Amino acid sequence: MTGGTAIAGLGMTELGRVYGRSPRRLAADAVRLAAADAGLALGDLDGLLVSHGLGGSPGIELADTLGLRDLRLLSQLNAFGATAGAMVSYAAMSVLSGAATTVACVFADAPLKPEQPAGAAYHRDAREWYGFGGMTAALGLRSVNAFYALAAQRHMARYGTTSEQLGAIAVSTREWAARNPLAQLREPITIADHQASRWVAEPLHLLDCCLVSNGAVAVIVTGADRARDLARPPVHIWGWGQGHPGHRKERGSGFGLATGAAASGAAAMRMAGIAPSDVEVCQLYDCYTYTVLVSLEDYGFCAKGEGGAFAASGALGPGGSLPTNTGGGQLSAYYMWGMTPLSEAVVQARGDGGERQAPSSEVILVSGNGGILDHHCTLIVSPRAKER
Repeated sequence: MTGGTAIAGLGMTELGRVYGRSPRRLAADAVRLAAADAGLALGDLDGLLVSHGLGGSPGIELADTLGLRDLRLLSQLNAFGATAGAMVSYAAMSVLSGAATTVACVFADAPLKPEQPAGAAYHRDAREWYGFGGMTAALGLRSVNAFYALAAQRHMARYGTTSEQLGAIAVSTREWAARNPLAQLREPITIADHQASRWVAEPLHLLDCCLVSNGAVAVIVTGADRARDLARPPVHIWGWGQGHPGHRKERGSGFGLATGAAASGAAAMRMAGIAPSDVEVCQLYDCYTYTVLVSLEDYGFCAKGEGGAFAASGALGPGGSLPTNTGGGQLSAYYMWGMTPLSEAVVQARGDGGERQAPSSEVILVSGNGGILDHHCTLIVSPRAKER
């Protein structure tokens, strides 16, 4: 392959409080939708990458559900929220190397149950806390929310970041969601609403935290030359990178102050041949408002410690200088791990955003954050083929 790679198909099931389908069935539906979107038959796929969470042996079982035979590439990946970007980069490398020609990448989840609160979806049984790992539980750090609160608190203590600045991210994201008919939450909110929402783990309010959603999203990666002849405009993949800082949550570490976005962003931009100033739209992993703020800093869109002021300036919302999470992100639209920012990047690159379409979307940065700031993946995509 010499013409680069592109995303040729996007498949999205119903998202949100969608009941009655297992993650595997949702994943199969998303792959079928992505293939149809690209104008391909399922038999045209010779690669399948599956995000973890489907149970059993998800790759081979999903392939069997779809009737896929003689695949040249089949694997399960797990870098948590960074998985989507990693899958796309591995698919692109496989296409470029000739290991496969047409690779579906899919994420599916169904944690929500009827008549149960969203907070119960990721409840961890207390019996899982044992040994040295139980020390953090004894201190009250018993959830992902608590660890991200610790990270946000450290950023606040070092740089003077405020809760109101985090609230500005929640407000701008909801402004975008109001323009997205697929978003779960579309009612406008204010900084006052953010401040009045209940504490989840101080300093994180409820409106600092992402949604919980059922559903599935899939994309299809193929050669750019081939993608030009398919049903939808290709979304060209210019660059990718990963970063896994390995910060221990201890005194003197970089935990909460710096993330894998610094390394993965630099690698992706170097491959794409761009600088932060060239990026026109950002789709950032927003499991919390804090992760948007710290990612903006680590990508170089503002100086370290200035993410709060940058967000409060209005730069991220409609009419701002750096449209960010134009579909409403995971805070207001839907939570499909790294497929949330990736799917919106495809929508924007194709010009399908409708009322939320950014004024210019020639260079789009997509981020994925996984674990407790353990993993990061960055993609640079564009409706244009990369100049060589």
